[in-house]
Amino acid sequence: MPNAVGRFGRLSWLWLSLLVLVIDQASKFYFEGKLEMFQQIVVIPDLFSWTLAYNTGAAFSFLADSSGWQRWLFALIAIAVSAVLVVWLKRLGRNETWLAIALALVLGGALGNLYDRIALGHVIDFILVHWQNRWYFPAFNFADSAITVGAVMLALDMFKSKKTGEAVHD
Repeated sequence: MPNAVGRFGRLSWLWLSLLVLVIDQASKFYFEGKLEMFQQIVVIPDLFSWTLAYNTGAAFSFLADSSGWQRWLFALIAIAVSAVLVVWLKRLGRNETWLAIALALVLGGALGNLYDRIALGHVIDFILVHWQNRWYFPAFNFADSAITVGAVMLALDMFKSKKTGEAVHD
């Protein structure tokens, strides 16, 4: 089995998940200590600001106005997804580094937001992208960014060369 990595698969990439988790939590701690709720610090005028917002819902504040049950639903989903990602990482072969990185990024981001959800009852967001005062993307955090990058990498990994079976990114 030339593609085999051993009985632990690509679990060595869990260091990346841990790094994402640490950076995510450190950045949330920093901005929560520096900013008042909804305060903005302009980084790039009309484009990018730091802010502080709490999200009790999911992406784009989905179900944020619910009575609180969503906290535990999203926590359970994050736990289940995290378990699946760890098993998937364990089963990866030697030549699946791109996929391992993608899964590790998603896992680290999921764990960062899971911690917030369980410990605080909300997810701390602090990155605000906007266009002048006309359009605002919902505030997000480092964990969300890692999840997004990992998801894009997963999507790219789906496009394999039919001839070689190698991923298009290699």
